[in-house]
Amino acid sequence: MTHYQLVSANKTRSFLIIFLFIFFITTASYVMTVGLGYGLDMVGLALIVSGLMSWFSYYYSDKIILSISGAKPAQRQEHFDFYTVTENLCLSQRMPLPKLYVIEDSAMNAFATGRDPKHAVVCVTTGLLSRLERSEIEAVVAHELAHIKNYDILLMSVVTILVGLIALLSDWMLRMTFWGRSRRDNDDKTGSQIKIIMFALGLTLALLSPLIANLIKLAISRRREFLADSSGVAMSKNPQGLIKALEKISQDKEPLEAANKATAHLYISNPLKNHHDTVGWFANFFTTHPPIQERIKALQSIAR
Repeated sequence: MTHYQLVSANKTRSFLIIFLFIFFITTASYVMTVGLGYGLDMVGLALIVSGLMSWFSYYYSDKIILSISGAKPAQRQEHFDFYTVTENLCLSQRMPLPKLYVIEDSAMNAFATGRDPKHAVVCVTTGLLSRLERSEIEAVVAHELAHIKNYDILLMSVVTILVGLIALLSDWMLRMTFWGRSRRDNDDKTGSQIKIIMFALGLTLALLSPLIANLIKLAISRRREFLADSSGVAMSKNPQGLIKALEKISQDKEPLEAANKATAHLYISNPLKNHHDTVGWFANFFTTHPPIQERIKALQSIAR
């Protein structure tokens, strides 16, 4: 499979997952509001609250993440390879140079954040810089620049907001239902079978929607990693560089202390190192990243 075929296939899968995600959010919201006896004004209130939260996160998420991670600005002289490969790649792609940061940690990892290519950040650990060769650092940086160029950083922000919206809506409805404040209390108590079924569906979705939405978010995150791998290779023209980098990163068993569950999906590899290979395929639904061996296999198909 060529790079362009791989990119096209991953984009198609990503758009399909995103479409299904939006469809699920819309359907679940409607069923919950109708089934539990509320009007659509409840969805509007949740949208307003989540909109205010998302506006704040949109503009300040990069600063918050960098602060949580303990990152500091990279210095050209001290981090020469990191600085110069990023400059070269951005020049070749006609991209604005992102702000460059490093995390003082011996674990090997990297991430990109920001809201668009003009306001983006690429951050790597000192462990990655010290243990990878220049061509491998270039491949990792190309992967992160691909996230920026593909607007993955914006996409994941939107997806996170949608997950927060459905979680907020579910929580409100469950609390008000259990407190007996549903508008259904004022309706005819006899009801109909349809109303009972809708109530059961609404209650079930209110309980399960946050989990389902988070699983879909993780699925989108995993698909975008495949896309960033193939797009990054198109930038660096060196699939072997990324293959070797991923192999070395996969052999590093040290978790990144600055990472947490909220930021784990940003990194090139799961920074928490909580692998579940012994549990079986079901555990893959709960991971932020696809298995590195699958990513290497996809890259090897390009390198042939």
